[in-house]
Amino acid sequence: MPTYLSPGVYVEEVASGSRPIEGVGTSVAAFVGLSPTGPLNEPVLVTNWSQYVASFGDFTDGYYLAHSVYGFFNNGGTAAYVVRVGGGDAQGATEPVGAAAAAPRELVAGEAVALGTFRVAAIAAGSEAGGALTVEVQDVEGEAERFKLVVKDGEKVVESFDASAKKSARNYVVAQVKQRSKTIVLEEAVAGGQLARPDAQTVTLAPPAQAPAPVAVRADAPAAMESGQFIGDSADRTGFGGLEAFDEINMVAVPDLMAAYQQGLIDLEQVKAVQLGLIAHCELMGDRMAILDPPPGMNARDIRKWRQETAGYDSRYAALYYPWIKSFDPAGGQTRTVPPSGHMAGVWARNDAERGVHKAPANEIVRGAVDLELQITRGEQDLLNPIGVNCIRAFPGRGIRVWGARTLASDPAWRYLNVRRYFNYLEESILVGTQWVVFEPNDQSLWARIRRNISAFLVNEWRQGALFGQRAEDAFYVKCDAETNPPESVDLGRVVCEIGIAPVKPAEFVVFRLSQFQGGGGELEE
Repeated sequence: MPTYLSPGVYVEEVASGSRPIEGVGTSVAAFVGLSPTGPLNEPVLVTNWSQYVASFGDFTDGYYLAHSVYGFFNNGGTAAYVVRVGGGDAQGATEPVGAAAAAPRELVAGEAVALGTFRVAAIAAGSEAGGALTVEVQDVEGEAERFKLVVKDGEKVVESFDASAKKSARNYVVAQVKQRSKTIVLEEAVAGGQLARPDAQTVTLAPPAQAPAPVAVRADAPAAMESGQFIGDSADRTGFGGLEAFDEINMVAVPDLMAAYQQGLIDLEQVKAVQLGLIAHCELMGDRMAILDPPPGMNARDIRKWRQETAGYDSRYAALYYPWIKSFDPAGGQTRTVPPSGHMAGVWARNDAERGVHKAPANEIVRGAVDLELQITRGEQDLLNPIGVNCIRAFPGRGIRVWGARTLASDPAWRYLNVRRYFNYLEESILVGTQWVVFEPNDQSLWARIRRNISAFLVNEWRQGALFGQRAEDAFYVKCDAETNPPESVDLGRVVCEIGIAPVKPAEFVVFRLSQFQGGGGELEE
């Protein structure tokens, strides 16, 4: 209490006792996978595609991480943590995962030559007895950031094209030149560095070394990737175990688990082990969901069998989507089949922003999807929907849409994805918004303030349509009084508040009953 020693007027600021609870974010994703560059086992926050490219490189054959992150941002995602657990770096210090099992590189570049902030190397040898090629850099008149490359075989010009030294989300010089050139490969000297137009000059390129013959992989050969690398360790901050230190994450996906499976580095049992580890991670954290990918190349009957026998998961913190989707691959210039988890995370984020986390993330268009690995029929979905497999389907005139919103839980109370995610949102919001309660005097005044603040928060949720009921009294209750806080509980320093809510569940089955009636004999007769 203040002390007043002399007569006068005193102005004091007094807390009103109202501590509004603010809803937390629900759309931060985490991706664990493989990329050619980037820090190992260090979660990196990226908020757009350009930031991802600067840290982890562009699209890479054999990996799905870049496609998943691109699909996430393309579908409305705004923030994601990316954890690289393997893959080859730009200097070749780490062998790419499955390099021996994968097909040999189509293009084998020769020794690179410095070209300003770039490196240039020959893809093919010259025509004169396998001789060298030359590359001439020419200025483009009136363009400060563009330059022209002229490739010569002896005195003959074999290629000529413009390039750009400005990096942006859709104008990336390395991918641009790799797609168009058949004789040279141009790349950054330092990944993610500031690109600058090279000076006008001519460089001579050594012919490329002969590509080695592909090496057959023995069935008993040791794997270059183990399932434990994805799971990691929370103490060492590796794999998705290292994500425990980041409380704002709401959804986790491991798209390159299927890349390792496709390359024969792990089997289905190891796939199951990693997905079980991911589910256990989400259950332990209690505030995030696991988005699972099915194995590729399975029809509806195979995926049903895999779901029930091999992957008999039962968790309210996981969701499974099927089938894989086909999206455009900027690296190869054609469509590529990719796991759906990254695009689904983006759909969740877009749904949260446009409608709210209480709305089921279904009947939403999958942006960037040009086709599906397999067209699912209604009869096939009748077999998959009851076991928690969320189907992605193509509808004539309506595009490719998510047509399921279930968790992998057998408990009907947690059957729907939006109910589980909405509870995560409420629990985290109330947890963060009531931290002021700790060490307050535990009496009736505190209990009343807790009731008032939580009730005000839930009334707003009810008004937004997130809770079921015609009146706020029907939608929720908040109880924090002498009944929930008896003297023995108060003596232990505890304050207990009981909250009950009625969440809105999706209209999954819309039924219209039609019948014939005789005119003039129905309810419309006056």
